[in-house]
Amino acid sequence: MDFMGSGSRIDLTNQFLIAMPGMADDTFRGAVVYLCEHTEHGALGLVINKPIDIKVSKLFEKVELSLERAELAEQPVYFGGPVQTERGFVLHDKQPAGATPYNSTLEISAGGLEMTTSKDVLEAMAEGAGPKRVLITLGYSGWGAGQLEDEISRNGWLTVGADPAIIFDTPIEMRYERALALLGFDPRMLSQDVGHA
Repeated sequence: MDFMGSGSRIDLTNQFLIAMPGMADDTFRGAVVYLCEHTEHGALGLVINKPIDIKVSKLFEKVELSLERAELAEQPVYFGGPVQTERGFVLHDKQPAGATPYNSTLEISAGGLEMTTSKDVLEAMAEGAGPKRVLITLGYSGWGAGQLEDEISRNGWLTVGADPAIIFDTPIEMRYERALALLGFDPRMLSQDVGHA
């Protein structure tokens, strides 16, 4: 696959990256990554199916906030990727029109989602407001210019248009399978051998 050769580049923003079964990198083995941004300069995404041993309520305690939303308290925080693992990233539904924007938010084109890194989104949630559906990660997944395209061309990843229901409404242990199902074929047909047809 030649992503760059024709002069037009692909944009995988608002897509799932699904690790191929033979993925050698332990960090991403079995991962589903939601791509928040993909430009000629690189890509940024959040792993949506690798919870860590921290509950959302505990994360709020660490930043000295009290969480008033019981439905979020026991949700896990996720490993978003190996970059900036001490920093929080909140993937959430787009703010309604007219709402006060958060200080540091990336609007994800065509996805109806946003990714916020500023504490004000947590403050809004602590007050019982804020976005209804959230996925909170520590860290993110990043690729330099051309790096993701190279990994895809070497059969490291499958890509498919993202479905927010998989991010927010699907049990964690089923997210990989459900993401694969979006491709429309039986995942058992995939080869375990990366780089071989």
